[in-house]
Amino acid sequence: MNSPTAPRPVQAPPAAASPPFRDTSQDFHQFLAAYREAFPDDVLHIREPVGANQDPTALVWALAAQGRHPALVFDRVDGLGAPLVTNLFASRERVGRMLGGVPPAGIHAEYQARSRRMVAPRVQDSGAVTARVQTHDIDLRGIPAIQHFASDRGPYITNAILIAEDPDTGIGNASYHRSMLHSPTEIATSLHSRGHLWRMLQRATELGRPLPVAMVIGAHPLFMLAGAARLPFGVDERHVAGGLFGAPLEVVRTPCHGILVPAHAEIVLEGVIDPHARVDEGPFGEFTGYSSDRSTNNLLRVQSVMRRADAWLVDVVGGNSAEHLNLGRIPRESEMVEKLRERFPGVTAVHYPSSGTHFHAYVALRQTRPGEARQVMLGLLGWDPYLKTVVAVDEDVDITRDEEVLWAMATHLQPHLDVVVIDGLPGSALDPSASGVGTTSRMGLDATRGPSFDGVRARIDGAAMERAAALLARLDRGGAHGP
Repeated sequence: MNSPTAPRPVQAPPAAASPPFRDTSQDFHQFLAAYREAFPDDVLHIREPVGANQDPTALVWALAAQGRHPALVFDRVDGLGAPLVTNLFASRERVGRMLGGVPPAGIHAEYQARSRRMVAPRVQDSGAVTARVQTHDIDLRGIPAIQHFASDRGPYITNAILIAEDPDTGIGNASYHRSMLHSPTEIATSLHSRGHLWRMLQRATELGRPLPVAMVIGAHPLFMLAGAARLPFGVDERHVAGGLFGAPLEVVRTPCHGILVPAHAEIVLEGVIDPHARVDEGPFGEFTGYSSDRSTNNLLRVQSVMRRADAWLVDVVGGNSAEHLNLGRIPRESEMVEKLRERFPGVTAVHYPSSGTHFHAYVALRQTRPGEARQVMLGLLGWDPYLKTVVAVDEDVDITRDEEVLWAMATHLQPHLDVVVIDGLPGSALDPSASGVGTTSRMGLDATRGPSFDGVRARIDGAAMERAAALLARLDRGGAHGP
């Protein structure tokens, strides 16, 4: 006789698509005005003064503890001299709205479809960011920044997208790099991801010259998503932004080096990264939830400042916040899901849980042959350089809920049979558990039932669940009272 398993946790119905959200501008101010009009309950407006030292971060954490992730608008932050907007990407429902109103489950496919329809930028003579252009007597102490964590070295620019262009081809690269004020004319930054910008800097070093860059601090959310894209070397994130917009990214040239930057950005700093200079940078609260001082300690010498007349600080919450994790994960998840489904059509869902920062992934699949779950896990572990652990489960497990995945592990997995470990692979430089040489081990956990599993999952009929939901609704309205 088959032994029953635990009753299946109540599943939420599939999320419906958000109402169509029309935003045809590339201007952050216009985006926010339109979004607040369409979804006023999803934007929390704080009018009373707050401090620039951890207060906005503390509010994000307090809201998250209640299961709330609204976008936050602060009118007055002490010493900032500009409104502060943060937590934009903390809600996947909100990200789906940015992408035209798709439900969270549809974000991967929509992001990939749009980002693949790349469109070259359109150069303009001017834009909102050219309202104030300064090339002399630069003083960066007026650039707004806040301190996110008590352990941070100081105020940090977390929404710093650095753009560089190949001097021969003009092909650009845009990527996020934590940054902080080093002097009135210099920014300390880290290229610890060792990505394409690092590669371009090494080439500049070989040629014996500094690398011209532009730092975009605040722009339309779709440009911010493009800045987090995972692309082959030589593919320009500004073209991806055009695909996400469905129209060319409107750009202007920076005054010193002619780098193409969003015409409607809030603030742009232009200058050169000195390949030989090293400066103190960090610690900073990273996506791992730990304060990290692992840094390449690079120095950006600023030569010009461009900014809107009414520039805001568009911030990204640091640490292992939902915003930081979503912004970094969504483009990478989208690529991984596409790769997996092309090779393994039995894959039904992929989810990177916030509890695992960037290091864990869950994959649900409908197995057609023994060993397929192991093959899928090895594919994910090989493709994604951040992943350390992948858990495979059956298609009826809701992988957006950690407790369901843990239940599947508890009832389906035999460690001596279902665990795969591979060591000596490159890992994230920010993983506090990684070796001093930057290598890590990776693990796959097969928590699918398998062909010889003996059990029938206990379930509750849909009609009974509907009756229970109706009863709870009546109780919530005060229609019935207990003793």
